[in-house]
Amino acid sequence: MKCTPVNNNTPQDSTSFETALSRLEEILERMNGGTISLDESLKLYEEADQLIAICNKRLNEAERKIEILVKNRSGELAIGSDDKPLVQDYKIPSA
Repeated sequence: MKCTPVNNNTPQDSTSFETALSRLEEILERMNGGTISLDESLKLYEEADQLIAICNKRLNEAERKIEILVKNRSGELAIGSDDKPLVQDYKIPSA
């Protein structure tokens, strides 16, 4: 899937996590290829920085949603001794 940024390599804030991650992988491949100019490398680096910020934002949003969903039986958010919401490790089901 090709992700083309808009507005002169500026990712949109509405970009999905998967799209941003895919574009980051494309940028990494191009930069590791060693065939692009310094100016192009800087442009790609700046775009990657914005994409990383988008990914972080999406991950933080997902974490907040999960915290809301992890509640104890009384309907309150389960809080640990460190005053942070309790979390559960996600285990990938075996096939």
